[in-house]
Amino acid sequence: GKNCSLLQEMDVIQKQDENCYCYVQNRTTHLQYLWSTVQIKVNSKEKFRFEPISEKSSCWNSETVFEFVACAVQILWKPETCTETFLSIKQYGEDVCFKIQPFKIEPYIVRVKREMLDGKLLFLFVAGIFLFHFANSLSRSAKFFYLSGIILGVLALLVFVLLTLKRFIPRHSTFWILMSGSWMVSLYFIYCFKENIQWLWSEHKNYLLGYFLAVGITSFAICYQHGPLTTELSITLFTWTLQLTAFVLIYFGVTIPQVAYAVIAVSLCSKGLCYPLGAACHIARKMKHHFKSKKMAFKYLTEEEYREQGESETIRALEELRSFCRSPDFPSWIAVSKLQAPHRFAAFVLGSPHVSSAETKAHDELYGIGSFFLEEQLFETRAQSEQDEPANSVHEDEENENEMPTQIPFPYATELL
Repeated sequence: GKNCSLLQEMDVIQKQDENCYCYVQNRTTHLQYLWSTVQIKVNSKEKFRFEPISEKSSCWNSETVFEFVACAVQILWKPETCTETFLSIKQYGEDVCFKIQPFKIEPYIVRVKREMLDGKLLFLFVAGIFLFHFANSLSRSAKFFYLSGIILGVLALLVFVLLTLKRFIPRHSTFWILMSGSWMVSLYFIYCFKENIQWLWSEHKNYLLGYFLAVGITSFAICYQHGPLTTELSITLFTWTLQLTAFVLIYFGVTIPQVAYAVIAVSLCSKGLCYPLGAACHIARKMKHHFKSKKMAFKYLTEEEYREQGESETIRALEELRSFCRSPDFPSWIAVSKLQAPHRFAAFVLGSPHVSSAETKAHDELYGIGSFFLEEQLFETRAQSEQDEPANSVHEDEENENEMPTQIPFPYATELL
């Protein structure tokens, strides 16, 4: 590290001789850099060798399994020869050092810039959260089973082939040894593919598409032949595999490992709390049903109660009107200018009845007992009933005539006459 040039953000370095470069991480943690990455791009007109330099002498000193796998893959990975390379460095990760060896005396350019929101990291994080919470339902879906088989066949062909030929391996110990080796080789190829994806797509696009198409169709045919998972044990194992994959996506989807650990812990707690929450909801529904009020019973008022309630409500409304008219907010002059009898309104506000004695007497004479209006209503009803009675009697007489038997002649009628 002493002979390497330190890289900083927004640096643009142009050189033509062999040199090594290092980017030292900022150790101060800020949540705004949760999905932030530093992009280092090296390009030249002639080919050069890009060789990463590992600071650790042994991979066994790695703190996590992911660091051990990355270190092992970096040791196995051969230096890349190309005219352009691209390196993405996570914020708060390890310090990164690499060496540039040009084959000819031709200048190369090293550019450093920061991307505040890396779409790839955000996609991995969201995909991990989604995959963990829906792992149970996805493991029972036939379409997702076929899709998972295609992805596994394309990215980890040796693992897919070993799972297909599992029934032909007699011992479980032999199978798990082969499985471990297949996963290591697959991770190595995945790392190489990720680092050389641009070069492979630009130089060997047809071969890459042919590989995807051939392996994808073959994987789908094998999965379709075996059919989706049916036993509960296989579905449970598939669910656990999806959840473990979700944890890996969450870990690689953020730049701060502590945040990834916290999200994983919260996800596990949320899965563990589903049963207590379900029991609490069930108890709450039972308690709500138990303390639910009974159906309201409506009581009909009698005529006397209706009259008393009407009188009391009328008196209360009149008192509210008087109090409002006495308040300072009431526009008294505007009301007086629009009234025909302002003196009577003033007397009402001061406490006089809203109906005068003359009006009460006139109302009783018109609508009270023995009034002209009541007699007119009674006589109209009686006259109408009398008009209806003759018609009904005529009709009844006709019916009676029809029902009467034929009269018998009296034999002594002539003698009496």
